[in-house]
Amino acid sequence: MIQHRSHIYGVMGEFETPEKLIHAVQKLREAGYRRFDAYSPFPLEGLSQAMGLKRNLVPLITLIGGLTGGIGGFGFQYWVAAITYPMNIGGRPLNSWPAFIPVTFELTILGASLAAVFGMLALNRLPQPHHPVFNVPRFSHASADRFFICIEARDPKFHLLDTARFLQGLQAHHVSEVNDD
Repeated sequence: MIQHRSHIYGVMGEFETPEKLIHAVQKLREAGYRRFDAYSPFPLEGLSQAMGLKRNLVPLITLIGGLTGGIGGFGFQYWVAAITYPMNIGGRPLNSWPAFIPVTFELTILGASLAAVFGMLALNRLPQPHHPVFNVPRFSHASADRFFICIEARDPKFHLLDTARFLQGLQAHHVSEVNDD
């Protein structure tokens, strides 16, 4: 039975099949819930669309990081070779760009990869050593054979008892309160 506590993170529903999970997510969205997450032991086709997730920003962050690295690398080499320490070697022009290609390429790859890693970590709010859903004992099945939805208490439509009843109405196998402590 659900009991009200002061430090509540949300309400979690456990489902037995992926189809029931996706159906429940669609019904949650139709009912107006927006602050929830779904957990599955494997990727489910159609779950992100049902959740209404927006387009991923990691490719854009990676592109910006790569362009920054490449432009920065080329600009630094040009500045050093043509402006700060101009040396005429073999009669070549001071801004001989073919010599700048290897370092520019390497810094493009470095900038893109660092931006991708740190962008992904920031967008996923990681590292997060502990999440309140781990306080639910049955959640250990999420990595094996069960499917879960957790509706956060900060959702504007959230009311503890109404939300728990709503999840039970969606054929949740088990409904639990998720405590924040």
